[in-house]
Amino acid sequence: MSGLEQARQKMTEAGVAPEAIEVFSHYYGQLESGATGLIPEDSISPLTDPDKLSDVEIDAGSQQAALAKTVIIKLNGGLGTSMGMERAKSLLPVRDGRTFLDLIVSQVLGARESYGVGLPLLFMNSFRTRDDTLAALEQCADLAVEGLPLDFLQNREPKLLTSDLTPVEWPADPSLEWCPPGHGDLYTALLASGVLKTLLDAGYRYASVSNSDNLGAAPNAEIAGWFAASGAPYAAELCRRTKADLKGGHLAVRKSDGRLILRDTAQTPADQMDYFTDPDRHPFFHTNNLWFDLEVLYRTLVERKGVLGLPLIKNVKTVDPTDSSSPEVVQIECAMGAAIEVFDGATAIVVGRERFLPVKTTNDLLLLRSDSYTVGEDGTINKAVDTVPLIDLDSRYYKKIHDFDARFPAGAPSLVAAESLTVKGDWTFGADTRVEGAAELSDDGEPQTIPDGSVIS
Repeated sequence: MSGLEQARQKMTEAGVAPEAIEVFSHYYGQLESGATGLIPEDSISPLTDPDKLSDVEIDAGSQQAALAKTVIIKLNGGLGTSMGMERAKSLLPVRDGRTFLDLIVSQVLGARESYGVGLPLLFMNSFRTRDDTLAALEQCADLAVEGLPLDFLQNREPKLLTSDLTPVEWPADPSLEWCPPGHGDLYTALLASGVLKTLLDAGYRYASVSNSDNLGAAPNAEIAGWFAASGAPYAAELCRRTKADLKGGHLAVRKSDGRLILRDTAQTPADQMDYFTDPDRHPFFHTNNLWFDLEVLYRTLVERKGVLGLPLIKNVKTVDPTDSSSPEVVQIECAMGAAIEVFDGATAIVVGRERFLPVKTTNDLLLLRSDSYTVGEDGTINKAVDTVPLIDLDSRYYKKIHDFDARFPAGAPSLVAAESLTVKGDWTFGADTRVEGAAELSDDGEPQTIPDGSVIS
């Protein structure tokens, strides 16, 4: 039995949706033929002059009408394993005991009240995050919209041995034999779960999609109005690049057919990363905040039998991410933002940086927990400083959330007067500390404590 046949059989026995099995088979064929998914620089032209939200004028009635036909979808499949978490990352406390999940719910309920719209909220969970997330949402009695679920499940696929592309076996923890197919699975999961058809039957037309760890991507009636007026089937939100965004994916124009495409780090040849990270050559980065027309998506998926054909991302890891000696495997992935190349007339819009506040590391978390930002009752995040300081915490002591929390027992220091904070070594921060200017703490080889009320400058 071939590697593909073994994988298909394993997925069928595990109850994976037939549509997801066909998508996996599509990518397996590419992988077997030697496809790398790389996008060379000479095959694209930079995107230099996209639309800007700051130039858009949409009247209040059009904004409300568009938002009334919109559904909010949050990608919620991550466990936050890089931060040492073992459950849904969205359950991590951000401010005053309120988690990402709490703030997302507040944002949606606030928008419903402000605009008088239904605005359903759906989470795309993974098999690892679903139970915890739904349990946490039980306290939100007014959240569910009648006739619609609160979530749908991301598909899963087998990890493949790099040696022969057969499904890996790992009896020590069989759950590690599986992986999610990347957030490009969003479209397949919407179709296979029946949720896409349910939304259309309920009269919804547009979807606003973002990561659950990006609290900047709150419901936005102005963008909804712009997207509806544009008539585009699909749109991506972009931000202008800064020094902190050199690894973010970017859009470009494919020379062969003139289509907009997404290129991520993993799709860039190693010897061309200087082009990828050049903010003058590629001045805008992809926020992973997306908008699409549900009717067009449904029609396209039906025509293509569930296979959009997004570019392959070949991700090589070990079967146990915590054990570098465990067998090397391939995870077949695709990015949801790559769907921009599928739809005729797809577009993009440059938004303010406030729409992009992801928490990928404890550096990001410290900023959100600090007075650099304020959090409204409706869960919206607002910048309290002109320029957010750069944070660089020693990963040996601050990378994992329990280590991070232990070193900030009284909460984050004040950062409103800070340009940057670099921490080298093991430092524990006392209460009511504040940072001024470009501050750096050096490594003295021993654990150190900053007394209560100290100024770090």
